[in-house]
Amino acid sequence: MTIDFRWLWLGETTSKLGSSISSVAIPLVAVTVLNASTFEVGMLTAASWLPWLLVGLPAGAWVDRLRRRPLMLACNAASALLLLFVPIAAVAGFLTVGLLLAVALLMGTANVFFQTAYQVFIPALLSKEELPKGNAKLQGSESAAHVAGPGLAGLIAQSAGALGGLIADAASFVISTVCLLRIRGGEAAIEPRELNLRRDIKEGWSFLARDPYLRVFTVGGALSNLVLTGYQTILVVFLIREVGVTPGGVGALLMSMSVGGVLGAMSASRITARFGTSHGMLLTLFLTSPFAILIPLTGQGWRLGFVIAGGFMVGAGVVVNNIIRSSFRQSYVPREMLGRVTVSMMFLNFGTIPLGGLIGGFLGEAVGVRPTLWIMTTAVAMAPLVLLLGPMRTGRDLPVTALP
Repeated sequence: MTIDFRWLWLGETTSKLGSSISSVAIPLVAVTVLNASTFEVGMLTAASWLPWLLVGLPAGAWVDRLRRRPLMLACNAASALLLLFVPIAAVAGFLTVGLLLAVALLMGTANVFFQTAYQVFIPALLSKEELPKGNAKLQGSESAAHVAGPGLAGLIAQSAGALGGLIADAASFVISTVCLLRIRGGEAAIEPRELNLRRDIKEGWSFLARDPYLRVFTVGGALSNLVLTGYQTILVVFLIREVGVTPGGVGALLMSMSVGGVLGAMSASRITARFGTSHGMLLTLFLTSPFAILIPLTGQGWRLGFVIAGGFMVGAGVVVNNIIRSSFRQSYVPREMLGRVTVSMMFLNFGTIPLGGLIGGFLGEAVGVRPTLWIMTTAVAMAPLVLLLGPMRTGRDLPVTALP
């Protein structure tokens, strides 16, 4: 691994740690500071992911024309300033749910451009042979950040209030920026092309639509994100209001659930070596996803173990799936098309997340939080069935180059 990749790895790990803290801190602010309803908490999740539907496709065309590192630096700066604005607004006395929604929407927009550029930037720092190992390292450290983040968020909330978590996330963006500035190479000159958003977007969609692997991955990812978000959106509300867990306890539980992602990152290479990239992914998802139905069984005392076990196993399966799919896409799609194809997939994959947040919040209000968890986690258990519609079941390994 190059020194440039190590700087990217360090910066992104720090940023993911901060984002993991704020993913708990923001709903805690909404619930404990602003007394938001379950539906309003769902709207916060929706607002942070809605930009994938609003600006996702044009972002892919722009990223294929721009140098990625300066774009990522600008997105980091914008995100840090937005996060710092929230505690300032709270101290000044004008923080509202509406203002929190606006911040989530703007941060989501910055995230669209950052993540698109980031996915295209990684193959510029690694060879095709190094991509699986590099993605495993990135996913592993991201999973570790998800382990530490909720616990830190709980500790910060207990000691300094929920708003302190947002300040910690802002600091993580600053560190990520410093690491990006340390990267010296990795980007080749981008050949100037006439800007034609309609044509560029169409090219990305056409490539995606005609490829049987990318097509089924996109549909499967969109469905999985819909139902995963549906239960994750209301999980904090469920643990605090239904089960009676303290904010610090919520952080500890979410931290324990996230350990599964670390196990998934550590196991991905062994699974693909033993079963192949295609069959290994299918086997992992079908073995881990059904554990989601343990989550609605959560209660006081020993029954808290249900949410830990369910989240642990689901997280392990998701991370293995992400490592295999990311490495496949980055080596499979031609470099000049990677930004547009990546964002076309993310447009649908992440575009269902706001819908999942709204559905989770709406059903939580309409039929109750625990019944909604039953609906969503049952759907999580069944979501991998979609992948059987594609060619993955017939071959041990995914192809390494795009089909003609």
